[in-house]
Amino acid sequence: MDLSPLKAALADVVAIPVTPFTEDGSIDVPAHQALLRRLLDGGVRIVTPNGNTGEFYALTPDERRTVTELTVEEARGRATVLVGVGHDVPTAVAAAEHARERGAEMVMVHQPVHPYVSQDGWVDYHRAIARAVPELGVVPYVRNPLLAGERLAELADSCPNVIGVKYAVPDAARFGAFARDADLERFVWVAGLAELYAPSYFATGATGFTSGLVNVAPGVSLAMLEALRAGDYVAAMKVWEQIRRFEDLRADRQSANNVTVVKEALASLGLCRRDVRAPSRALPEEQRAEVAGLVAGWSI
Repeated sequence: MDLSPLKAALADVVAIPVTPFTEDGSIDVPAHQALLRRLLDGGVRIVTPNGNTGEFYALTPDERRTVTELTVEEARGRATVLVGVGHDVPTAVAAAEHARERGAEMVMVHQPVHPYVSQDGWVDYHRAIARAVPELGVVPYVRNPLLAGERLAELADSCPNVIGVKYAVPDAARFGAFARDADLERFVWVAGLAELYAPSYFATGATGFTSGLVNVAPGVSLAMLEALRAGDYVAAMKVWEQIRRFEDLRADRQSANNVTVVKEALASLGLCRRDVRAPSRALPEEQRAEVAGLVAGWSI
């Protein structure tokens, strides 16, 4: 199986779409479809349904399947679909198989949700999922700073469909070491902490980055990608400065408002409701004006 097209697709702005809700709390299907079309029309070419910005952990299994199906249908022929899967192994495998059946090309495996994760167990967890869907590209989501790069190489030795990594440890030096210990050229490295970390991670080996901000302003995220691809770090940092406050609001208090701020921005543009599910919470009134003002300054 030629995995090079999937690797090429990962080296991009990997959009993490929000999951909009109706007033009664159910998924707002028309809004979801419209937001996806807006991303695609804006130039996005790879999307991750059921990512953290999509409130993966607050969705039911049926809702996660619905989000997968809506995304594959909307993106067909226009973008690569990288479906987020996770939880226990049988649940993750079932979600990966569903993604394959519906026509997705890849799955991103969320970090194992368990208080006790050994490095051998990390390999076992991902191996079980990757072997269940050998036809799909598999991208582990790494948030554990103690994981050794050699363990990723070990996983890929037995599962050649493990082709990339979403690396989300907030330490560019650690990322650079991990990537080289795993084999820098063997995998596609995606900066998993979005635009604020993208320049430093590109400097040490990343060729793509994830984004929740892209829901709001696709052109802003793509401008940063263009600058980074050209090696123009001055231009990239101009974008960085433009979006810094927005991303700082998302990252505040251990990212308590990560999704909240994105949905507030979308609400200010009239694109969806601001509603999020617990344990997230909508912004207080006094912060909403600031978010709207930041977005207005981007000339969307």
